[in-house]
Parts: sequence; C-alpha cells; structure tokens
Amino acid sequence: MLFSPVEIEETVNMFMRHKLDVRAITMGISLRDCACSSGKESRQRMYDKIMRYAGKLVETGRSIEKEFGVPIINKRVSVTPISMVAEPSGEKDYTEWAVTLDKIAKELNIDFVGGFSALVQKGMTPGDRTLIDSIPHALAVTERVCSSINVGTTKNGINMDAVKRMGEVIKETAEATKDKDGLGCAKLVVFCNAPEDNPFMAGAFHGPGEGDAVLSVGVSGPGVILAAAREYKGQPIDVLADGIKKMAFKITRMGQLVGTEAAKRLGVNFGILDLSLAPTPAVGDSVARIIEEIGIAGCGGPGTTAALAMLTDMVKKGGVMASTHVGGLSGAFIPVSEDEGMINAVKQHSITLEKLEAMTCVCSVGLDMIAIPGDTSATTISGIIADEMAIGMVNNKTTAVRLIPAPGKKAGDRVVFGGLLGEAPIIEVNPFSCADFINRGGRIPAPIHSFRN
Repeated sequence: MLFSPVEIEETVNMFMRHKLDVRAITMGISLRDCACSSGKESRQRMYDKIMRYAGKLVETGRSIEKEFGVPIINKRVSVTPISMVAEPSGEKDYTEWAVTLDKIAKELNIDFVGGFSALVQKGMTPGDRTLIDSIPHALAVTERVCSSINVGTTKNGINMDAVKRMGEVIKETAEATKDKDGLGCAKLVVFCNAPEDNPFMAGAFHGPGEGDAVLSVGVSGPGVILAAAREYKGQPIDVLADGIKKMAFKITRMGQLVGTEAAKRLGVNFGILDLSLAPTPAVGDSVARIIEEIGIAGCGGPGTTAALAMLTDMVKKGGVMASTHVGGLSGAFIPVSEDEGMINAVKQHSITLEKLEAMTCVCSVGLDMIAIPGDTSATTISGIIADEMAIGMVNNKTTAVRLIPAPGKKAGDRVVFGGLLGEAPIIEVNPFSCADFINRGGRIPAPIHSFRN
C-alpha cells in the first residue's frame, strides 16, 4: 500500500480542518529584452511577453487544484524591476508601466503582479528616482500592482537618502489613497537584503540574476503547525520543536509536488519553494496563535521572541530536508492586519511596535502590514525603516517594512482593507523625533563582518 489510512486521514485533516494551502504560485518573468528607447514599444513588448508565458497560469493552477485536491489561493506574476526596464525610454513618469501591468493582471485574472521596483541600496540612477517618484500615483490608479524598493544590503550598507525618500513616498501614497484608508501602502514594501526569488507579495520581483521565466511556490500552513503544537502540549521544548520540524517537512513536500507539476505544465523551470508560514485573517490560520499555544499568554509577552525563533528555525530545518530548492523568505511572517491573533494582540495591548521590531530579528521578514496614525511624520516613518534595515544589515537577513499611515486616524482607531489584507487596529508610535538623524542623508557603511572575500 502506497499510503496508510493514518497518513491519508492526516492529509485530509491538513486541508479540511487546519487550512493548509499553497498560498501562491508565482511566475517570475524577465523583461530585460523588452527595454528600448520607446516607452510605448517597450510596454507592448512587456505585454506580449507576459501574456505569452503566463497566459495559462490561472488555468493551470485551477486544474492542479482540482486534480490534486490542494487549494492554491493566489496565482501571481513577478517581473524584472521596472526601473531597469523603463529607464532606456527616458520617460519622466512610470505610471503607464504600472497601468499596463494592472491591465495584464486583470486580463489574466491573476491576483497581483509584483516588480514595480528598484534596487537602490548603494545609489540611485535617474530611472530609479523616476520609479520611486511615480509610486504614489501608480499605486493609487492601479488595483493589482505591487511595489518594492531595496534600500540596503549587508554588503553595501544602507542608502539613507533612499530611506528618507521612502518615508515621504509612504506618506504620499497614503494620501493618494486616503479614501481607502491608505490602501496603496499595503502594496508597497521597503527591503534590506531583498531576495530575487520571493513569491510573496508585495515584495516579489524577478531578480536580474534569474532566468527568463521560472515558477516559484509559496506554501503556508499556520493552522497545521498550530495543530501540531497542540499535540505536544506540556512536552519539553525540544520535543515540540521536533514535532514542528516533522510537520514542516510534510507541508514542504506537498508544495514541492505542486510547484514542479505547475512548472512542467507551463513549460518553464521550477524556481524555488518558499516555506514561510503566511497567516490570514481567518480564525485558525494565525502565527500569533501558535506562539500562544507554545505557552505565551498573549503574543508579544515575555518569551515571544524565543518562541518565534524556535518556530522559524524548525520550519526551515523541516523544509530544507524536503526540497532542494528552498528560497525566497522561508520562515514565519508576522503581519498585523493579516493575522487574527496579531490583531487581537494589538487590541489587548500585549504587543507593541517595539516588540514587533524585536521579533523581526528572528522571523522571516519585518514590520509587516502595520497601521499607524495618519499624522505620523515622514521622518519618523523613515526612522522606523532605518531601524528595521539595520537589523537586516547587521544580521545578514532579509527585513522589510510595510507601514500604513492611515489618513485622519489615530492610535486605537481601525482600518479595514478586506480579503487577505484584513484589518488592523492603529498602533501607537513613539512620539520622539528623529528628523535631525534622517535629514543627514548619506549612507550607513556596511558592517565589518560583511568583508568576507
């Protein structure tokens, strides 16, 4: 017998009771051969190429869902950072590039397209500046386009001129989408050490080191890991850790199967499998609830960072044994608005912005989907970004910031985005100014341990 009755029942429970799913299949497509001196012609090339490669992405995803019985929540596309593709055109506004991407997403019926992006960790070209300046309007007039800016790396340090500008851009984007509680900011992320193969939005882009087209998969299973944690209630931490690791192995094997099959059917190479635990607003699909099940009375309380460190490490250890192509971010996400348990933690004051920052030292990403008062200054937002980038730079890990300064709202109010973006109570921000620090500009040098040649 290929599978035992116990194994079959366990798999069924993963999907039916514990909300296991493939969170996203993301096709990365290179647009480097689309660049030319005419913006109009370049956008047409971009349109034609994405339609050629991803024309059957949604259809293929749905057929695999039906045949394998595995839910695939999102079908997405990521592209070469648009600043690189659009720069030869000499255009002074890249909004039309975002509009074209949005049109493609709607025609293909994909959920999001990522790559309205720029890599500016050491400096900015004219094309990078144009893209960054275009973000507020571009995200206001599109629905499915996501933007990301990489402002630092361990090798290069942190571009503080870019950090300062991104604080301003986040404020401008919130104002441009104020009728939707600053929704545009939910599609904008600032990175340190951004991976070139991340399948998750809003930070996905197809890195310049990637091939012409690849299919990557983001797997998620907070509910399954929560169920595993419950099985080991009262057991020593190392016993619990081993149980989480074994469950992560099983989750990853499922994702590997879906990813390789999807890539085969679409005629592209399989890229990577990102085994991050990505929560949703649904009850039972929360990373915060896993931490509480481990033994923390309220997520954010003493012991939270240690519990999250163990959880993230065990997910990675289980995953790398199950797939030879683990990549992306791979660990645990802690977005506030997208995690029912995190939302509750903010409401009950067990978690603060400072505690979330501490947790990012050991999780996959960073300060994610956090609503802050609308009157928070641009320099304060830049200061928060700088702190998070420093954590990534010094620890040689990916960190990110996705903040939503909700126009006209204050701490304790609420923003509602709906769908996977969820809702969030607005969290209090430290009132002390960092304007003199941010206005210095320049670059924070790379840390001493970056010199490993």
